[in-house]
Amino acid sequence: MTRRALLTGITGQDGSYLAEHLLSEGYEVWGLVRGQANPRVPRVRRLLQDVRLVRGDLLDQGSLISAVEKVQPDEVYNLGAISFVPMSWEQAELTAEVTGMGVLRMLEAIRVCSGITGSRGSADGQIRFYQASSSEMFGQVRETPQTERTPFHPRSPYGVAKAYGHFLTQNYRESYGMFAVSGILFNHESPRRGAEFVTRKVSLGVARIKLGMATELRLGNLEARRDWGYAGDFVRAMHMMMTAETPEDYVIGTGRTHSVRELVEAAFGAVGLDWERYVVHDRSLHRPAEVDLLCADPKKARTQLGWEPTVSFEELVAMMVEADLRLLSDGEDPDQYSPWP
Repeated sequence: MTRRALLTGITGQDGSYLAEHLLSEGYEVWGLVRGQANPRVPRVRRLLQDVRLVRGDLLDQGSLISAVEKVQPDEVYNLGAISFVPMSWEQAELTAEVTGMGVLRMLEAIRVCSGITGSRGSADGQIRFYQASSSEMFGQVRETPQTERTPFHPRSPYGVAKAYGHFLTQNYRESYGMFAVSGILFNHESPRRGAEFVTRKVSLGVARIKLGMATELRLGNLEARRDWGYAGDFVRAMHMMMTAETPEDYVIGTGRTHSVRELVEAAFGAVGLDWERYVVHDRSLHRPAEVDLLCADPKKARTQLGWEPTVSFEELVAMMVEADLRLLSDGEDPDQYSPWP
């Protein structure tokens, strides 16, 4: 029988890639949207024509119960969040409600609709739940690289909210016997990444400079290091976790780090420009509390799931720059449109 999946965050980067992957695997895919006035809904309908939409809001418990009852999913992927880290200082309460409490509301919706009581039961035949955890939970890291056992020390309201959702997922698995897993995903990017994120800010900035539309690119901390991978690779890992025999949490990343400076060098190099002629260091763009180094140890995912990344850092950066060159050449507004292939 066709399996059915319900995705929150369907209008975002990960939601689009995961929906495409699940559709290719023969799933019936449903996306949770806050309302038909959502400006991204027409794009979802146009580019993911086989995805069905259902109304619901991570801020509203009743709407999530109604959505789960209507869809009757086999799997729920919770990708919805206030995910832009700098914004989490400006809207800390909203970040806590959506990114943290939203996990609790979705877990409760699954528990209620599944008729799970306080007694611990078997995960067999239950709705399976995936939580999008984040490497930002590690924050001020205790060890490098980071594994599933590395302690958390989040350095932003976003990281704190993600840690809350991560521990809730573990708690519902251990308390109710639910098939509930968390993917601790390190930075994963693509041409579909929002224009506010540093990787897309760089790729758009390079494209604008190459096309004569800008003369400089202002950036904050150039020395921060991240483990950057391709979002299309990471959604495969999500699905692997959900179809595994036992529910477990996994770190997902490439195991290699690069600085923002290296990101900039690669992006400008992709169009044959010298980055030092155009990049301006702006201290006002630094975070209140910086996360200096994040690097994954994906050994568990590699050995237990058989997951491996397929796109290198250099290929990813070139892919994003090329996509933004096409986007701007076609006259599209990157703040309103992402170049979904």
